[in-house]
Amino acid sequence: MIARIIAELGPWSWWILGMLLLAAELLMPGVFLVWIGLAALATGAVSLLLWDFAAWAWQVQALFFAVAAVLFTLAGRRYYGRTDVGSDEPLLNQRGASLIGRTATLAEPIREGRGRIRLDDTFWIVSGPDLAAGTQVRVVASNGRDLTVDEA
Repeated sequence: MIARIIAELGPWSWWILGMLLLAAELLMPGVFLVWIGLAALATGAVSLLLWDFAAWAWQVQALFFAVAAVLFTLAGRRYYGRTDVGSDEPLLNQRGASLIGRTATLAEPIREGRGRIRLDDTFWIVSGPDLAAGTQVRVVASNGRDLTVDEA
């Protein structure tokens, strides 16, 4: 049935498929179907040139389409997939790391290596040498939600 439809529509079947895939890309988030749609359009363009050749059967067309889809996807990913863009706020979503270097006063003493400080409006669990409450400390490291401090 598919072979009959392709034979009746000719090279236009690939162009129709390509346009449908590009239209679907507009409806769905992400940039993936555009590469497959471009592969279908390329297959249609090659089919316009090779349609009368007996070797250009639907199986060869499908294989060409699959290879073109992989190549277009890899090329598009290489060109548009660059994520090495620098940021003016590199620690924006790393709150603990953004606190390194700040000083604070111990809200609770550090006993057996654990205590608490208050920075801005948040209490943080800290680890470090045993110190009395009210001592000025400097944040030297962050591992997730806990901070490591030294006496300032």
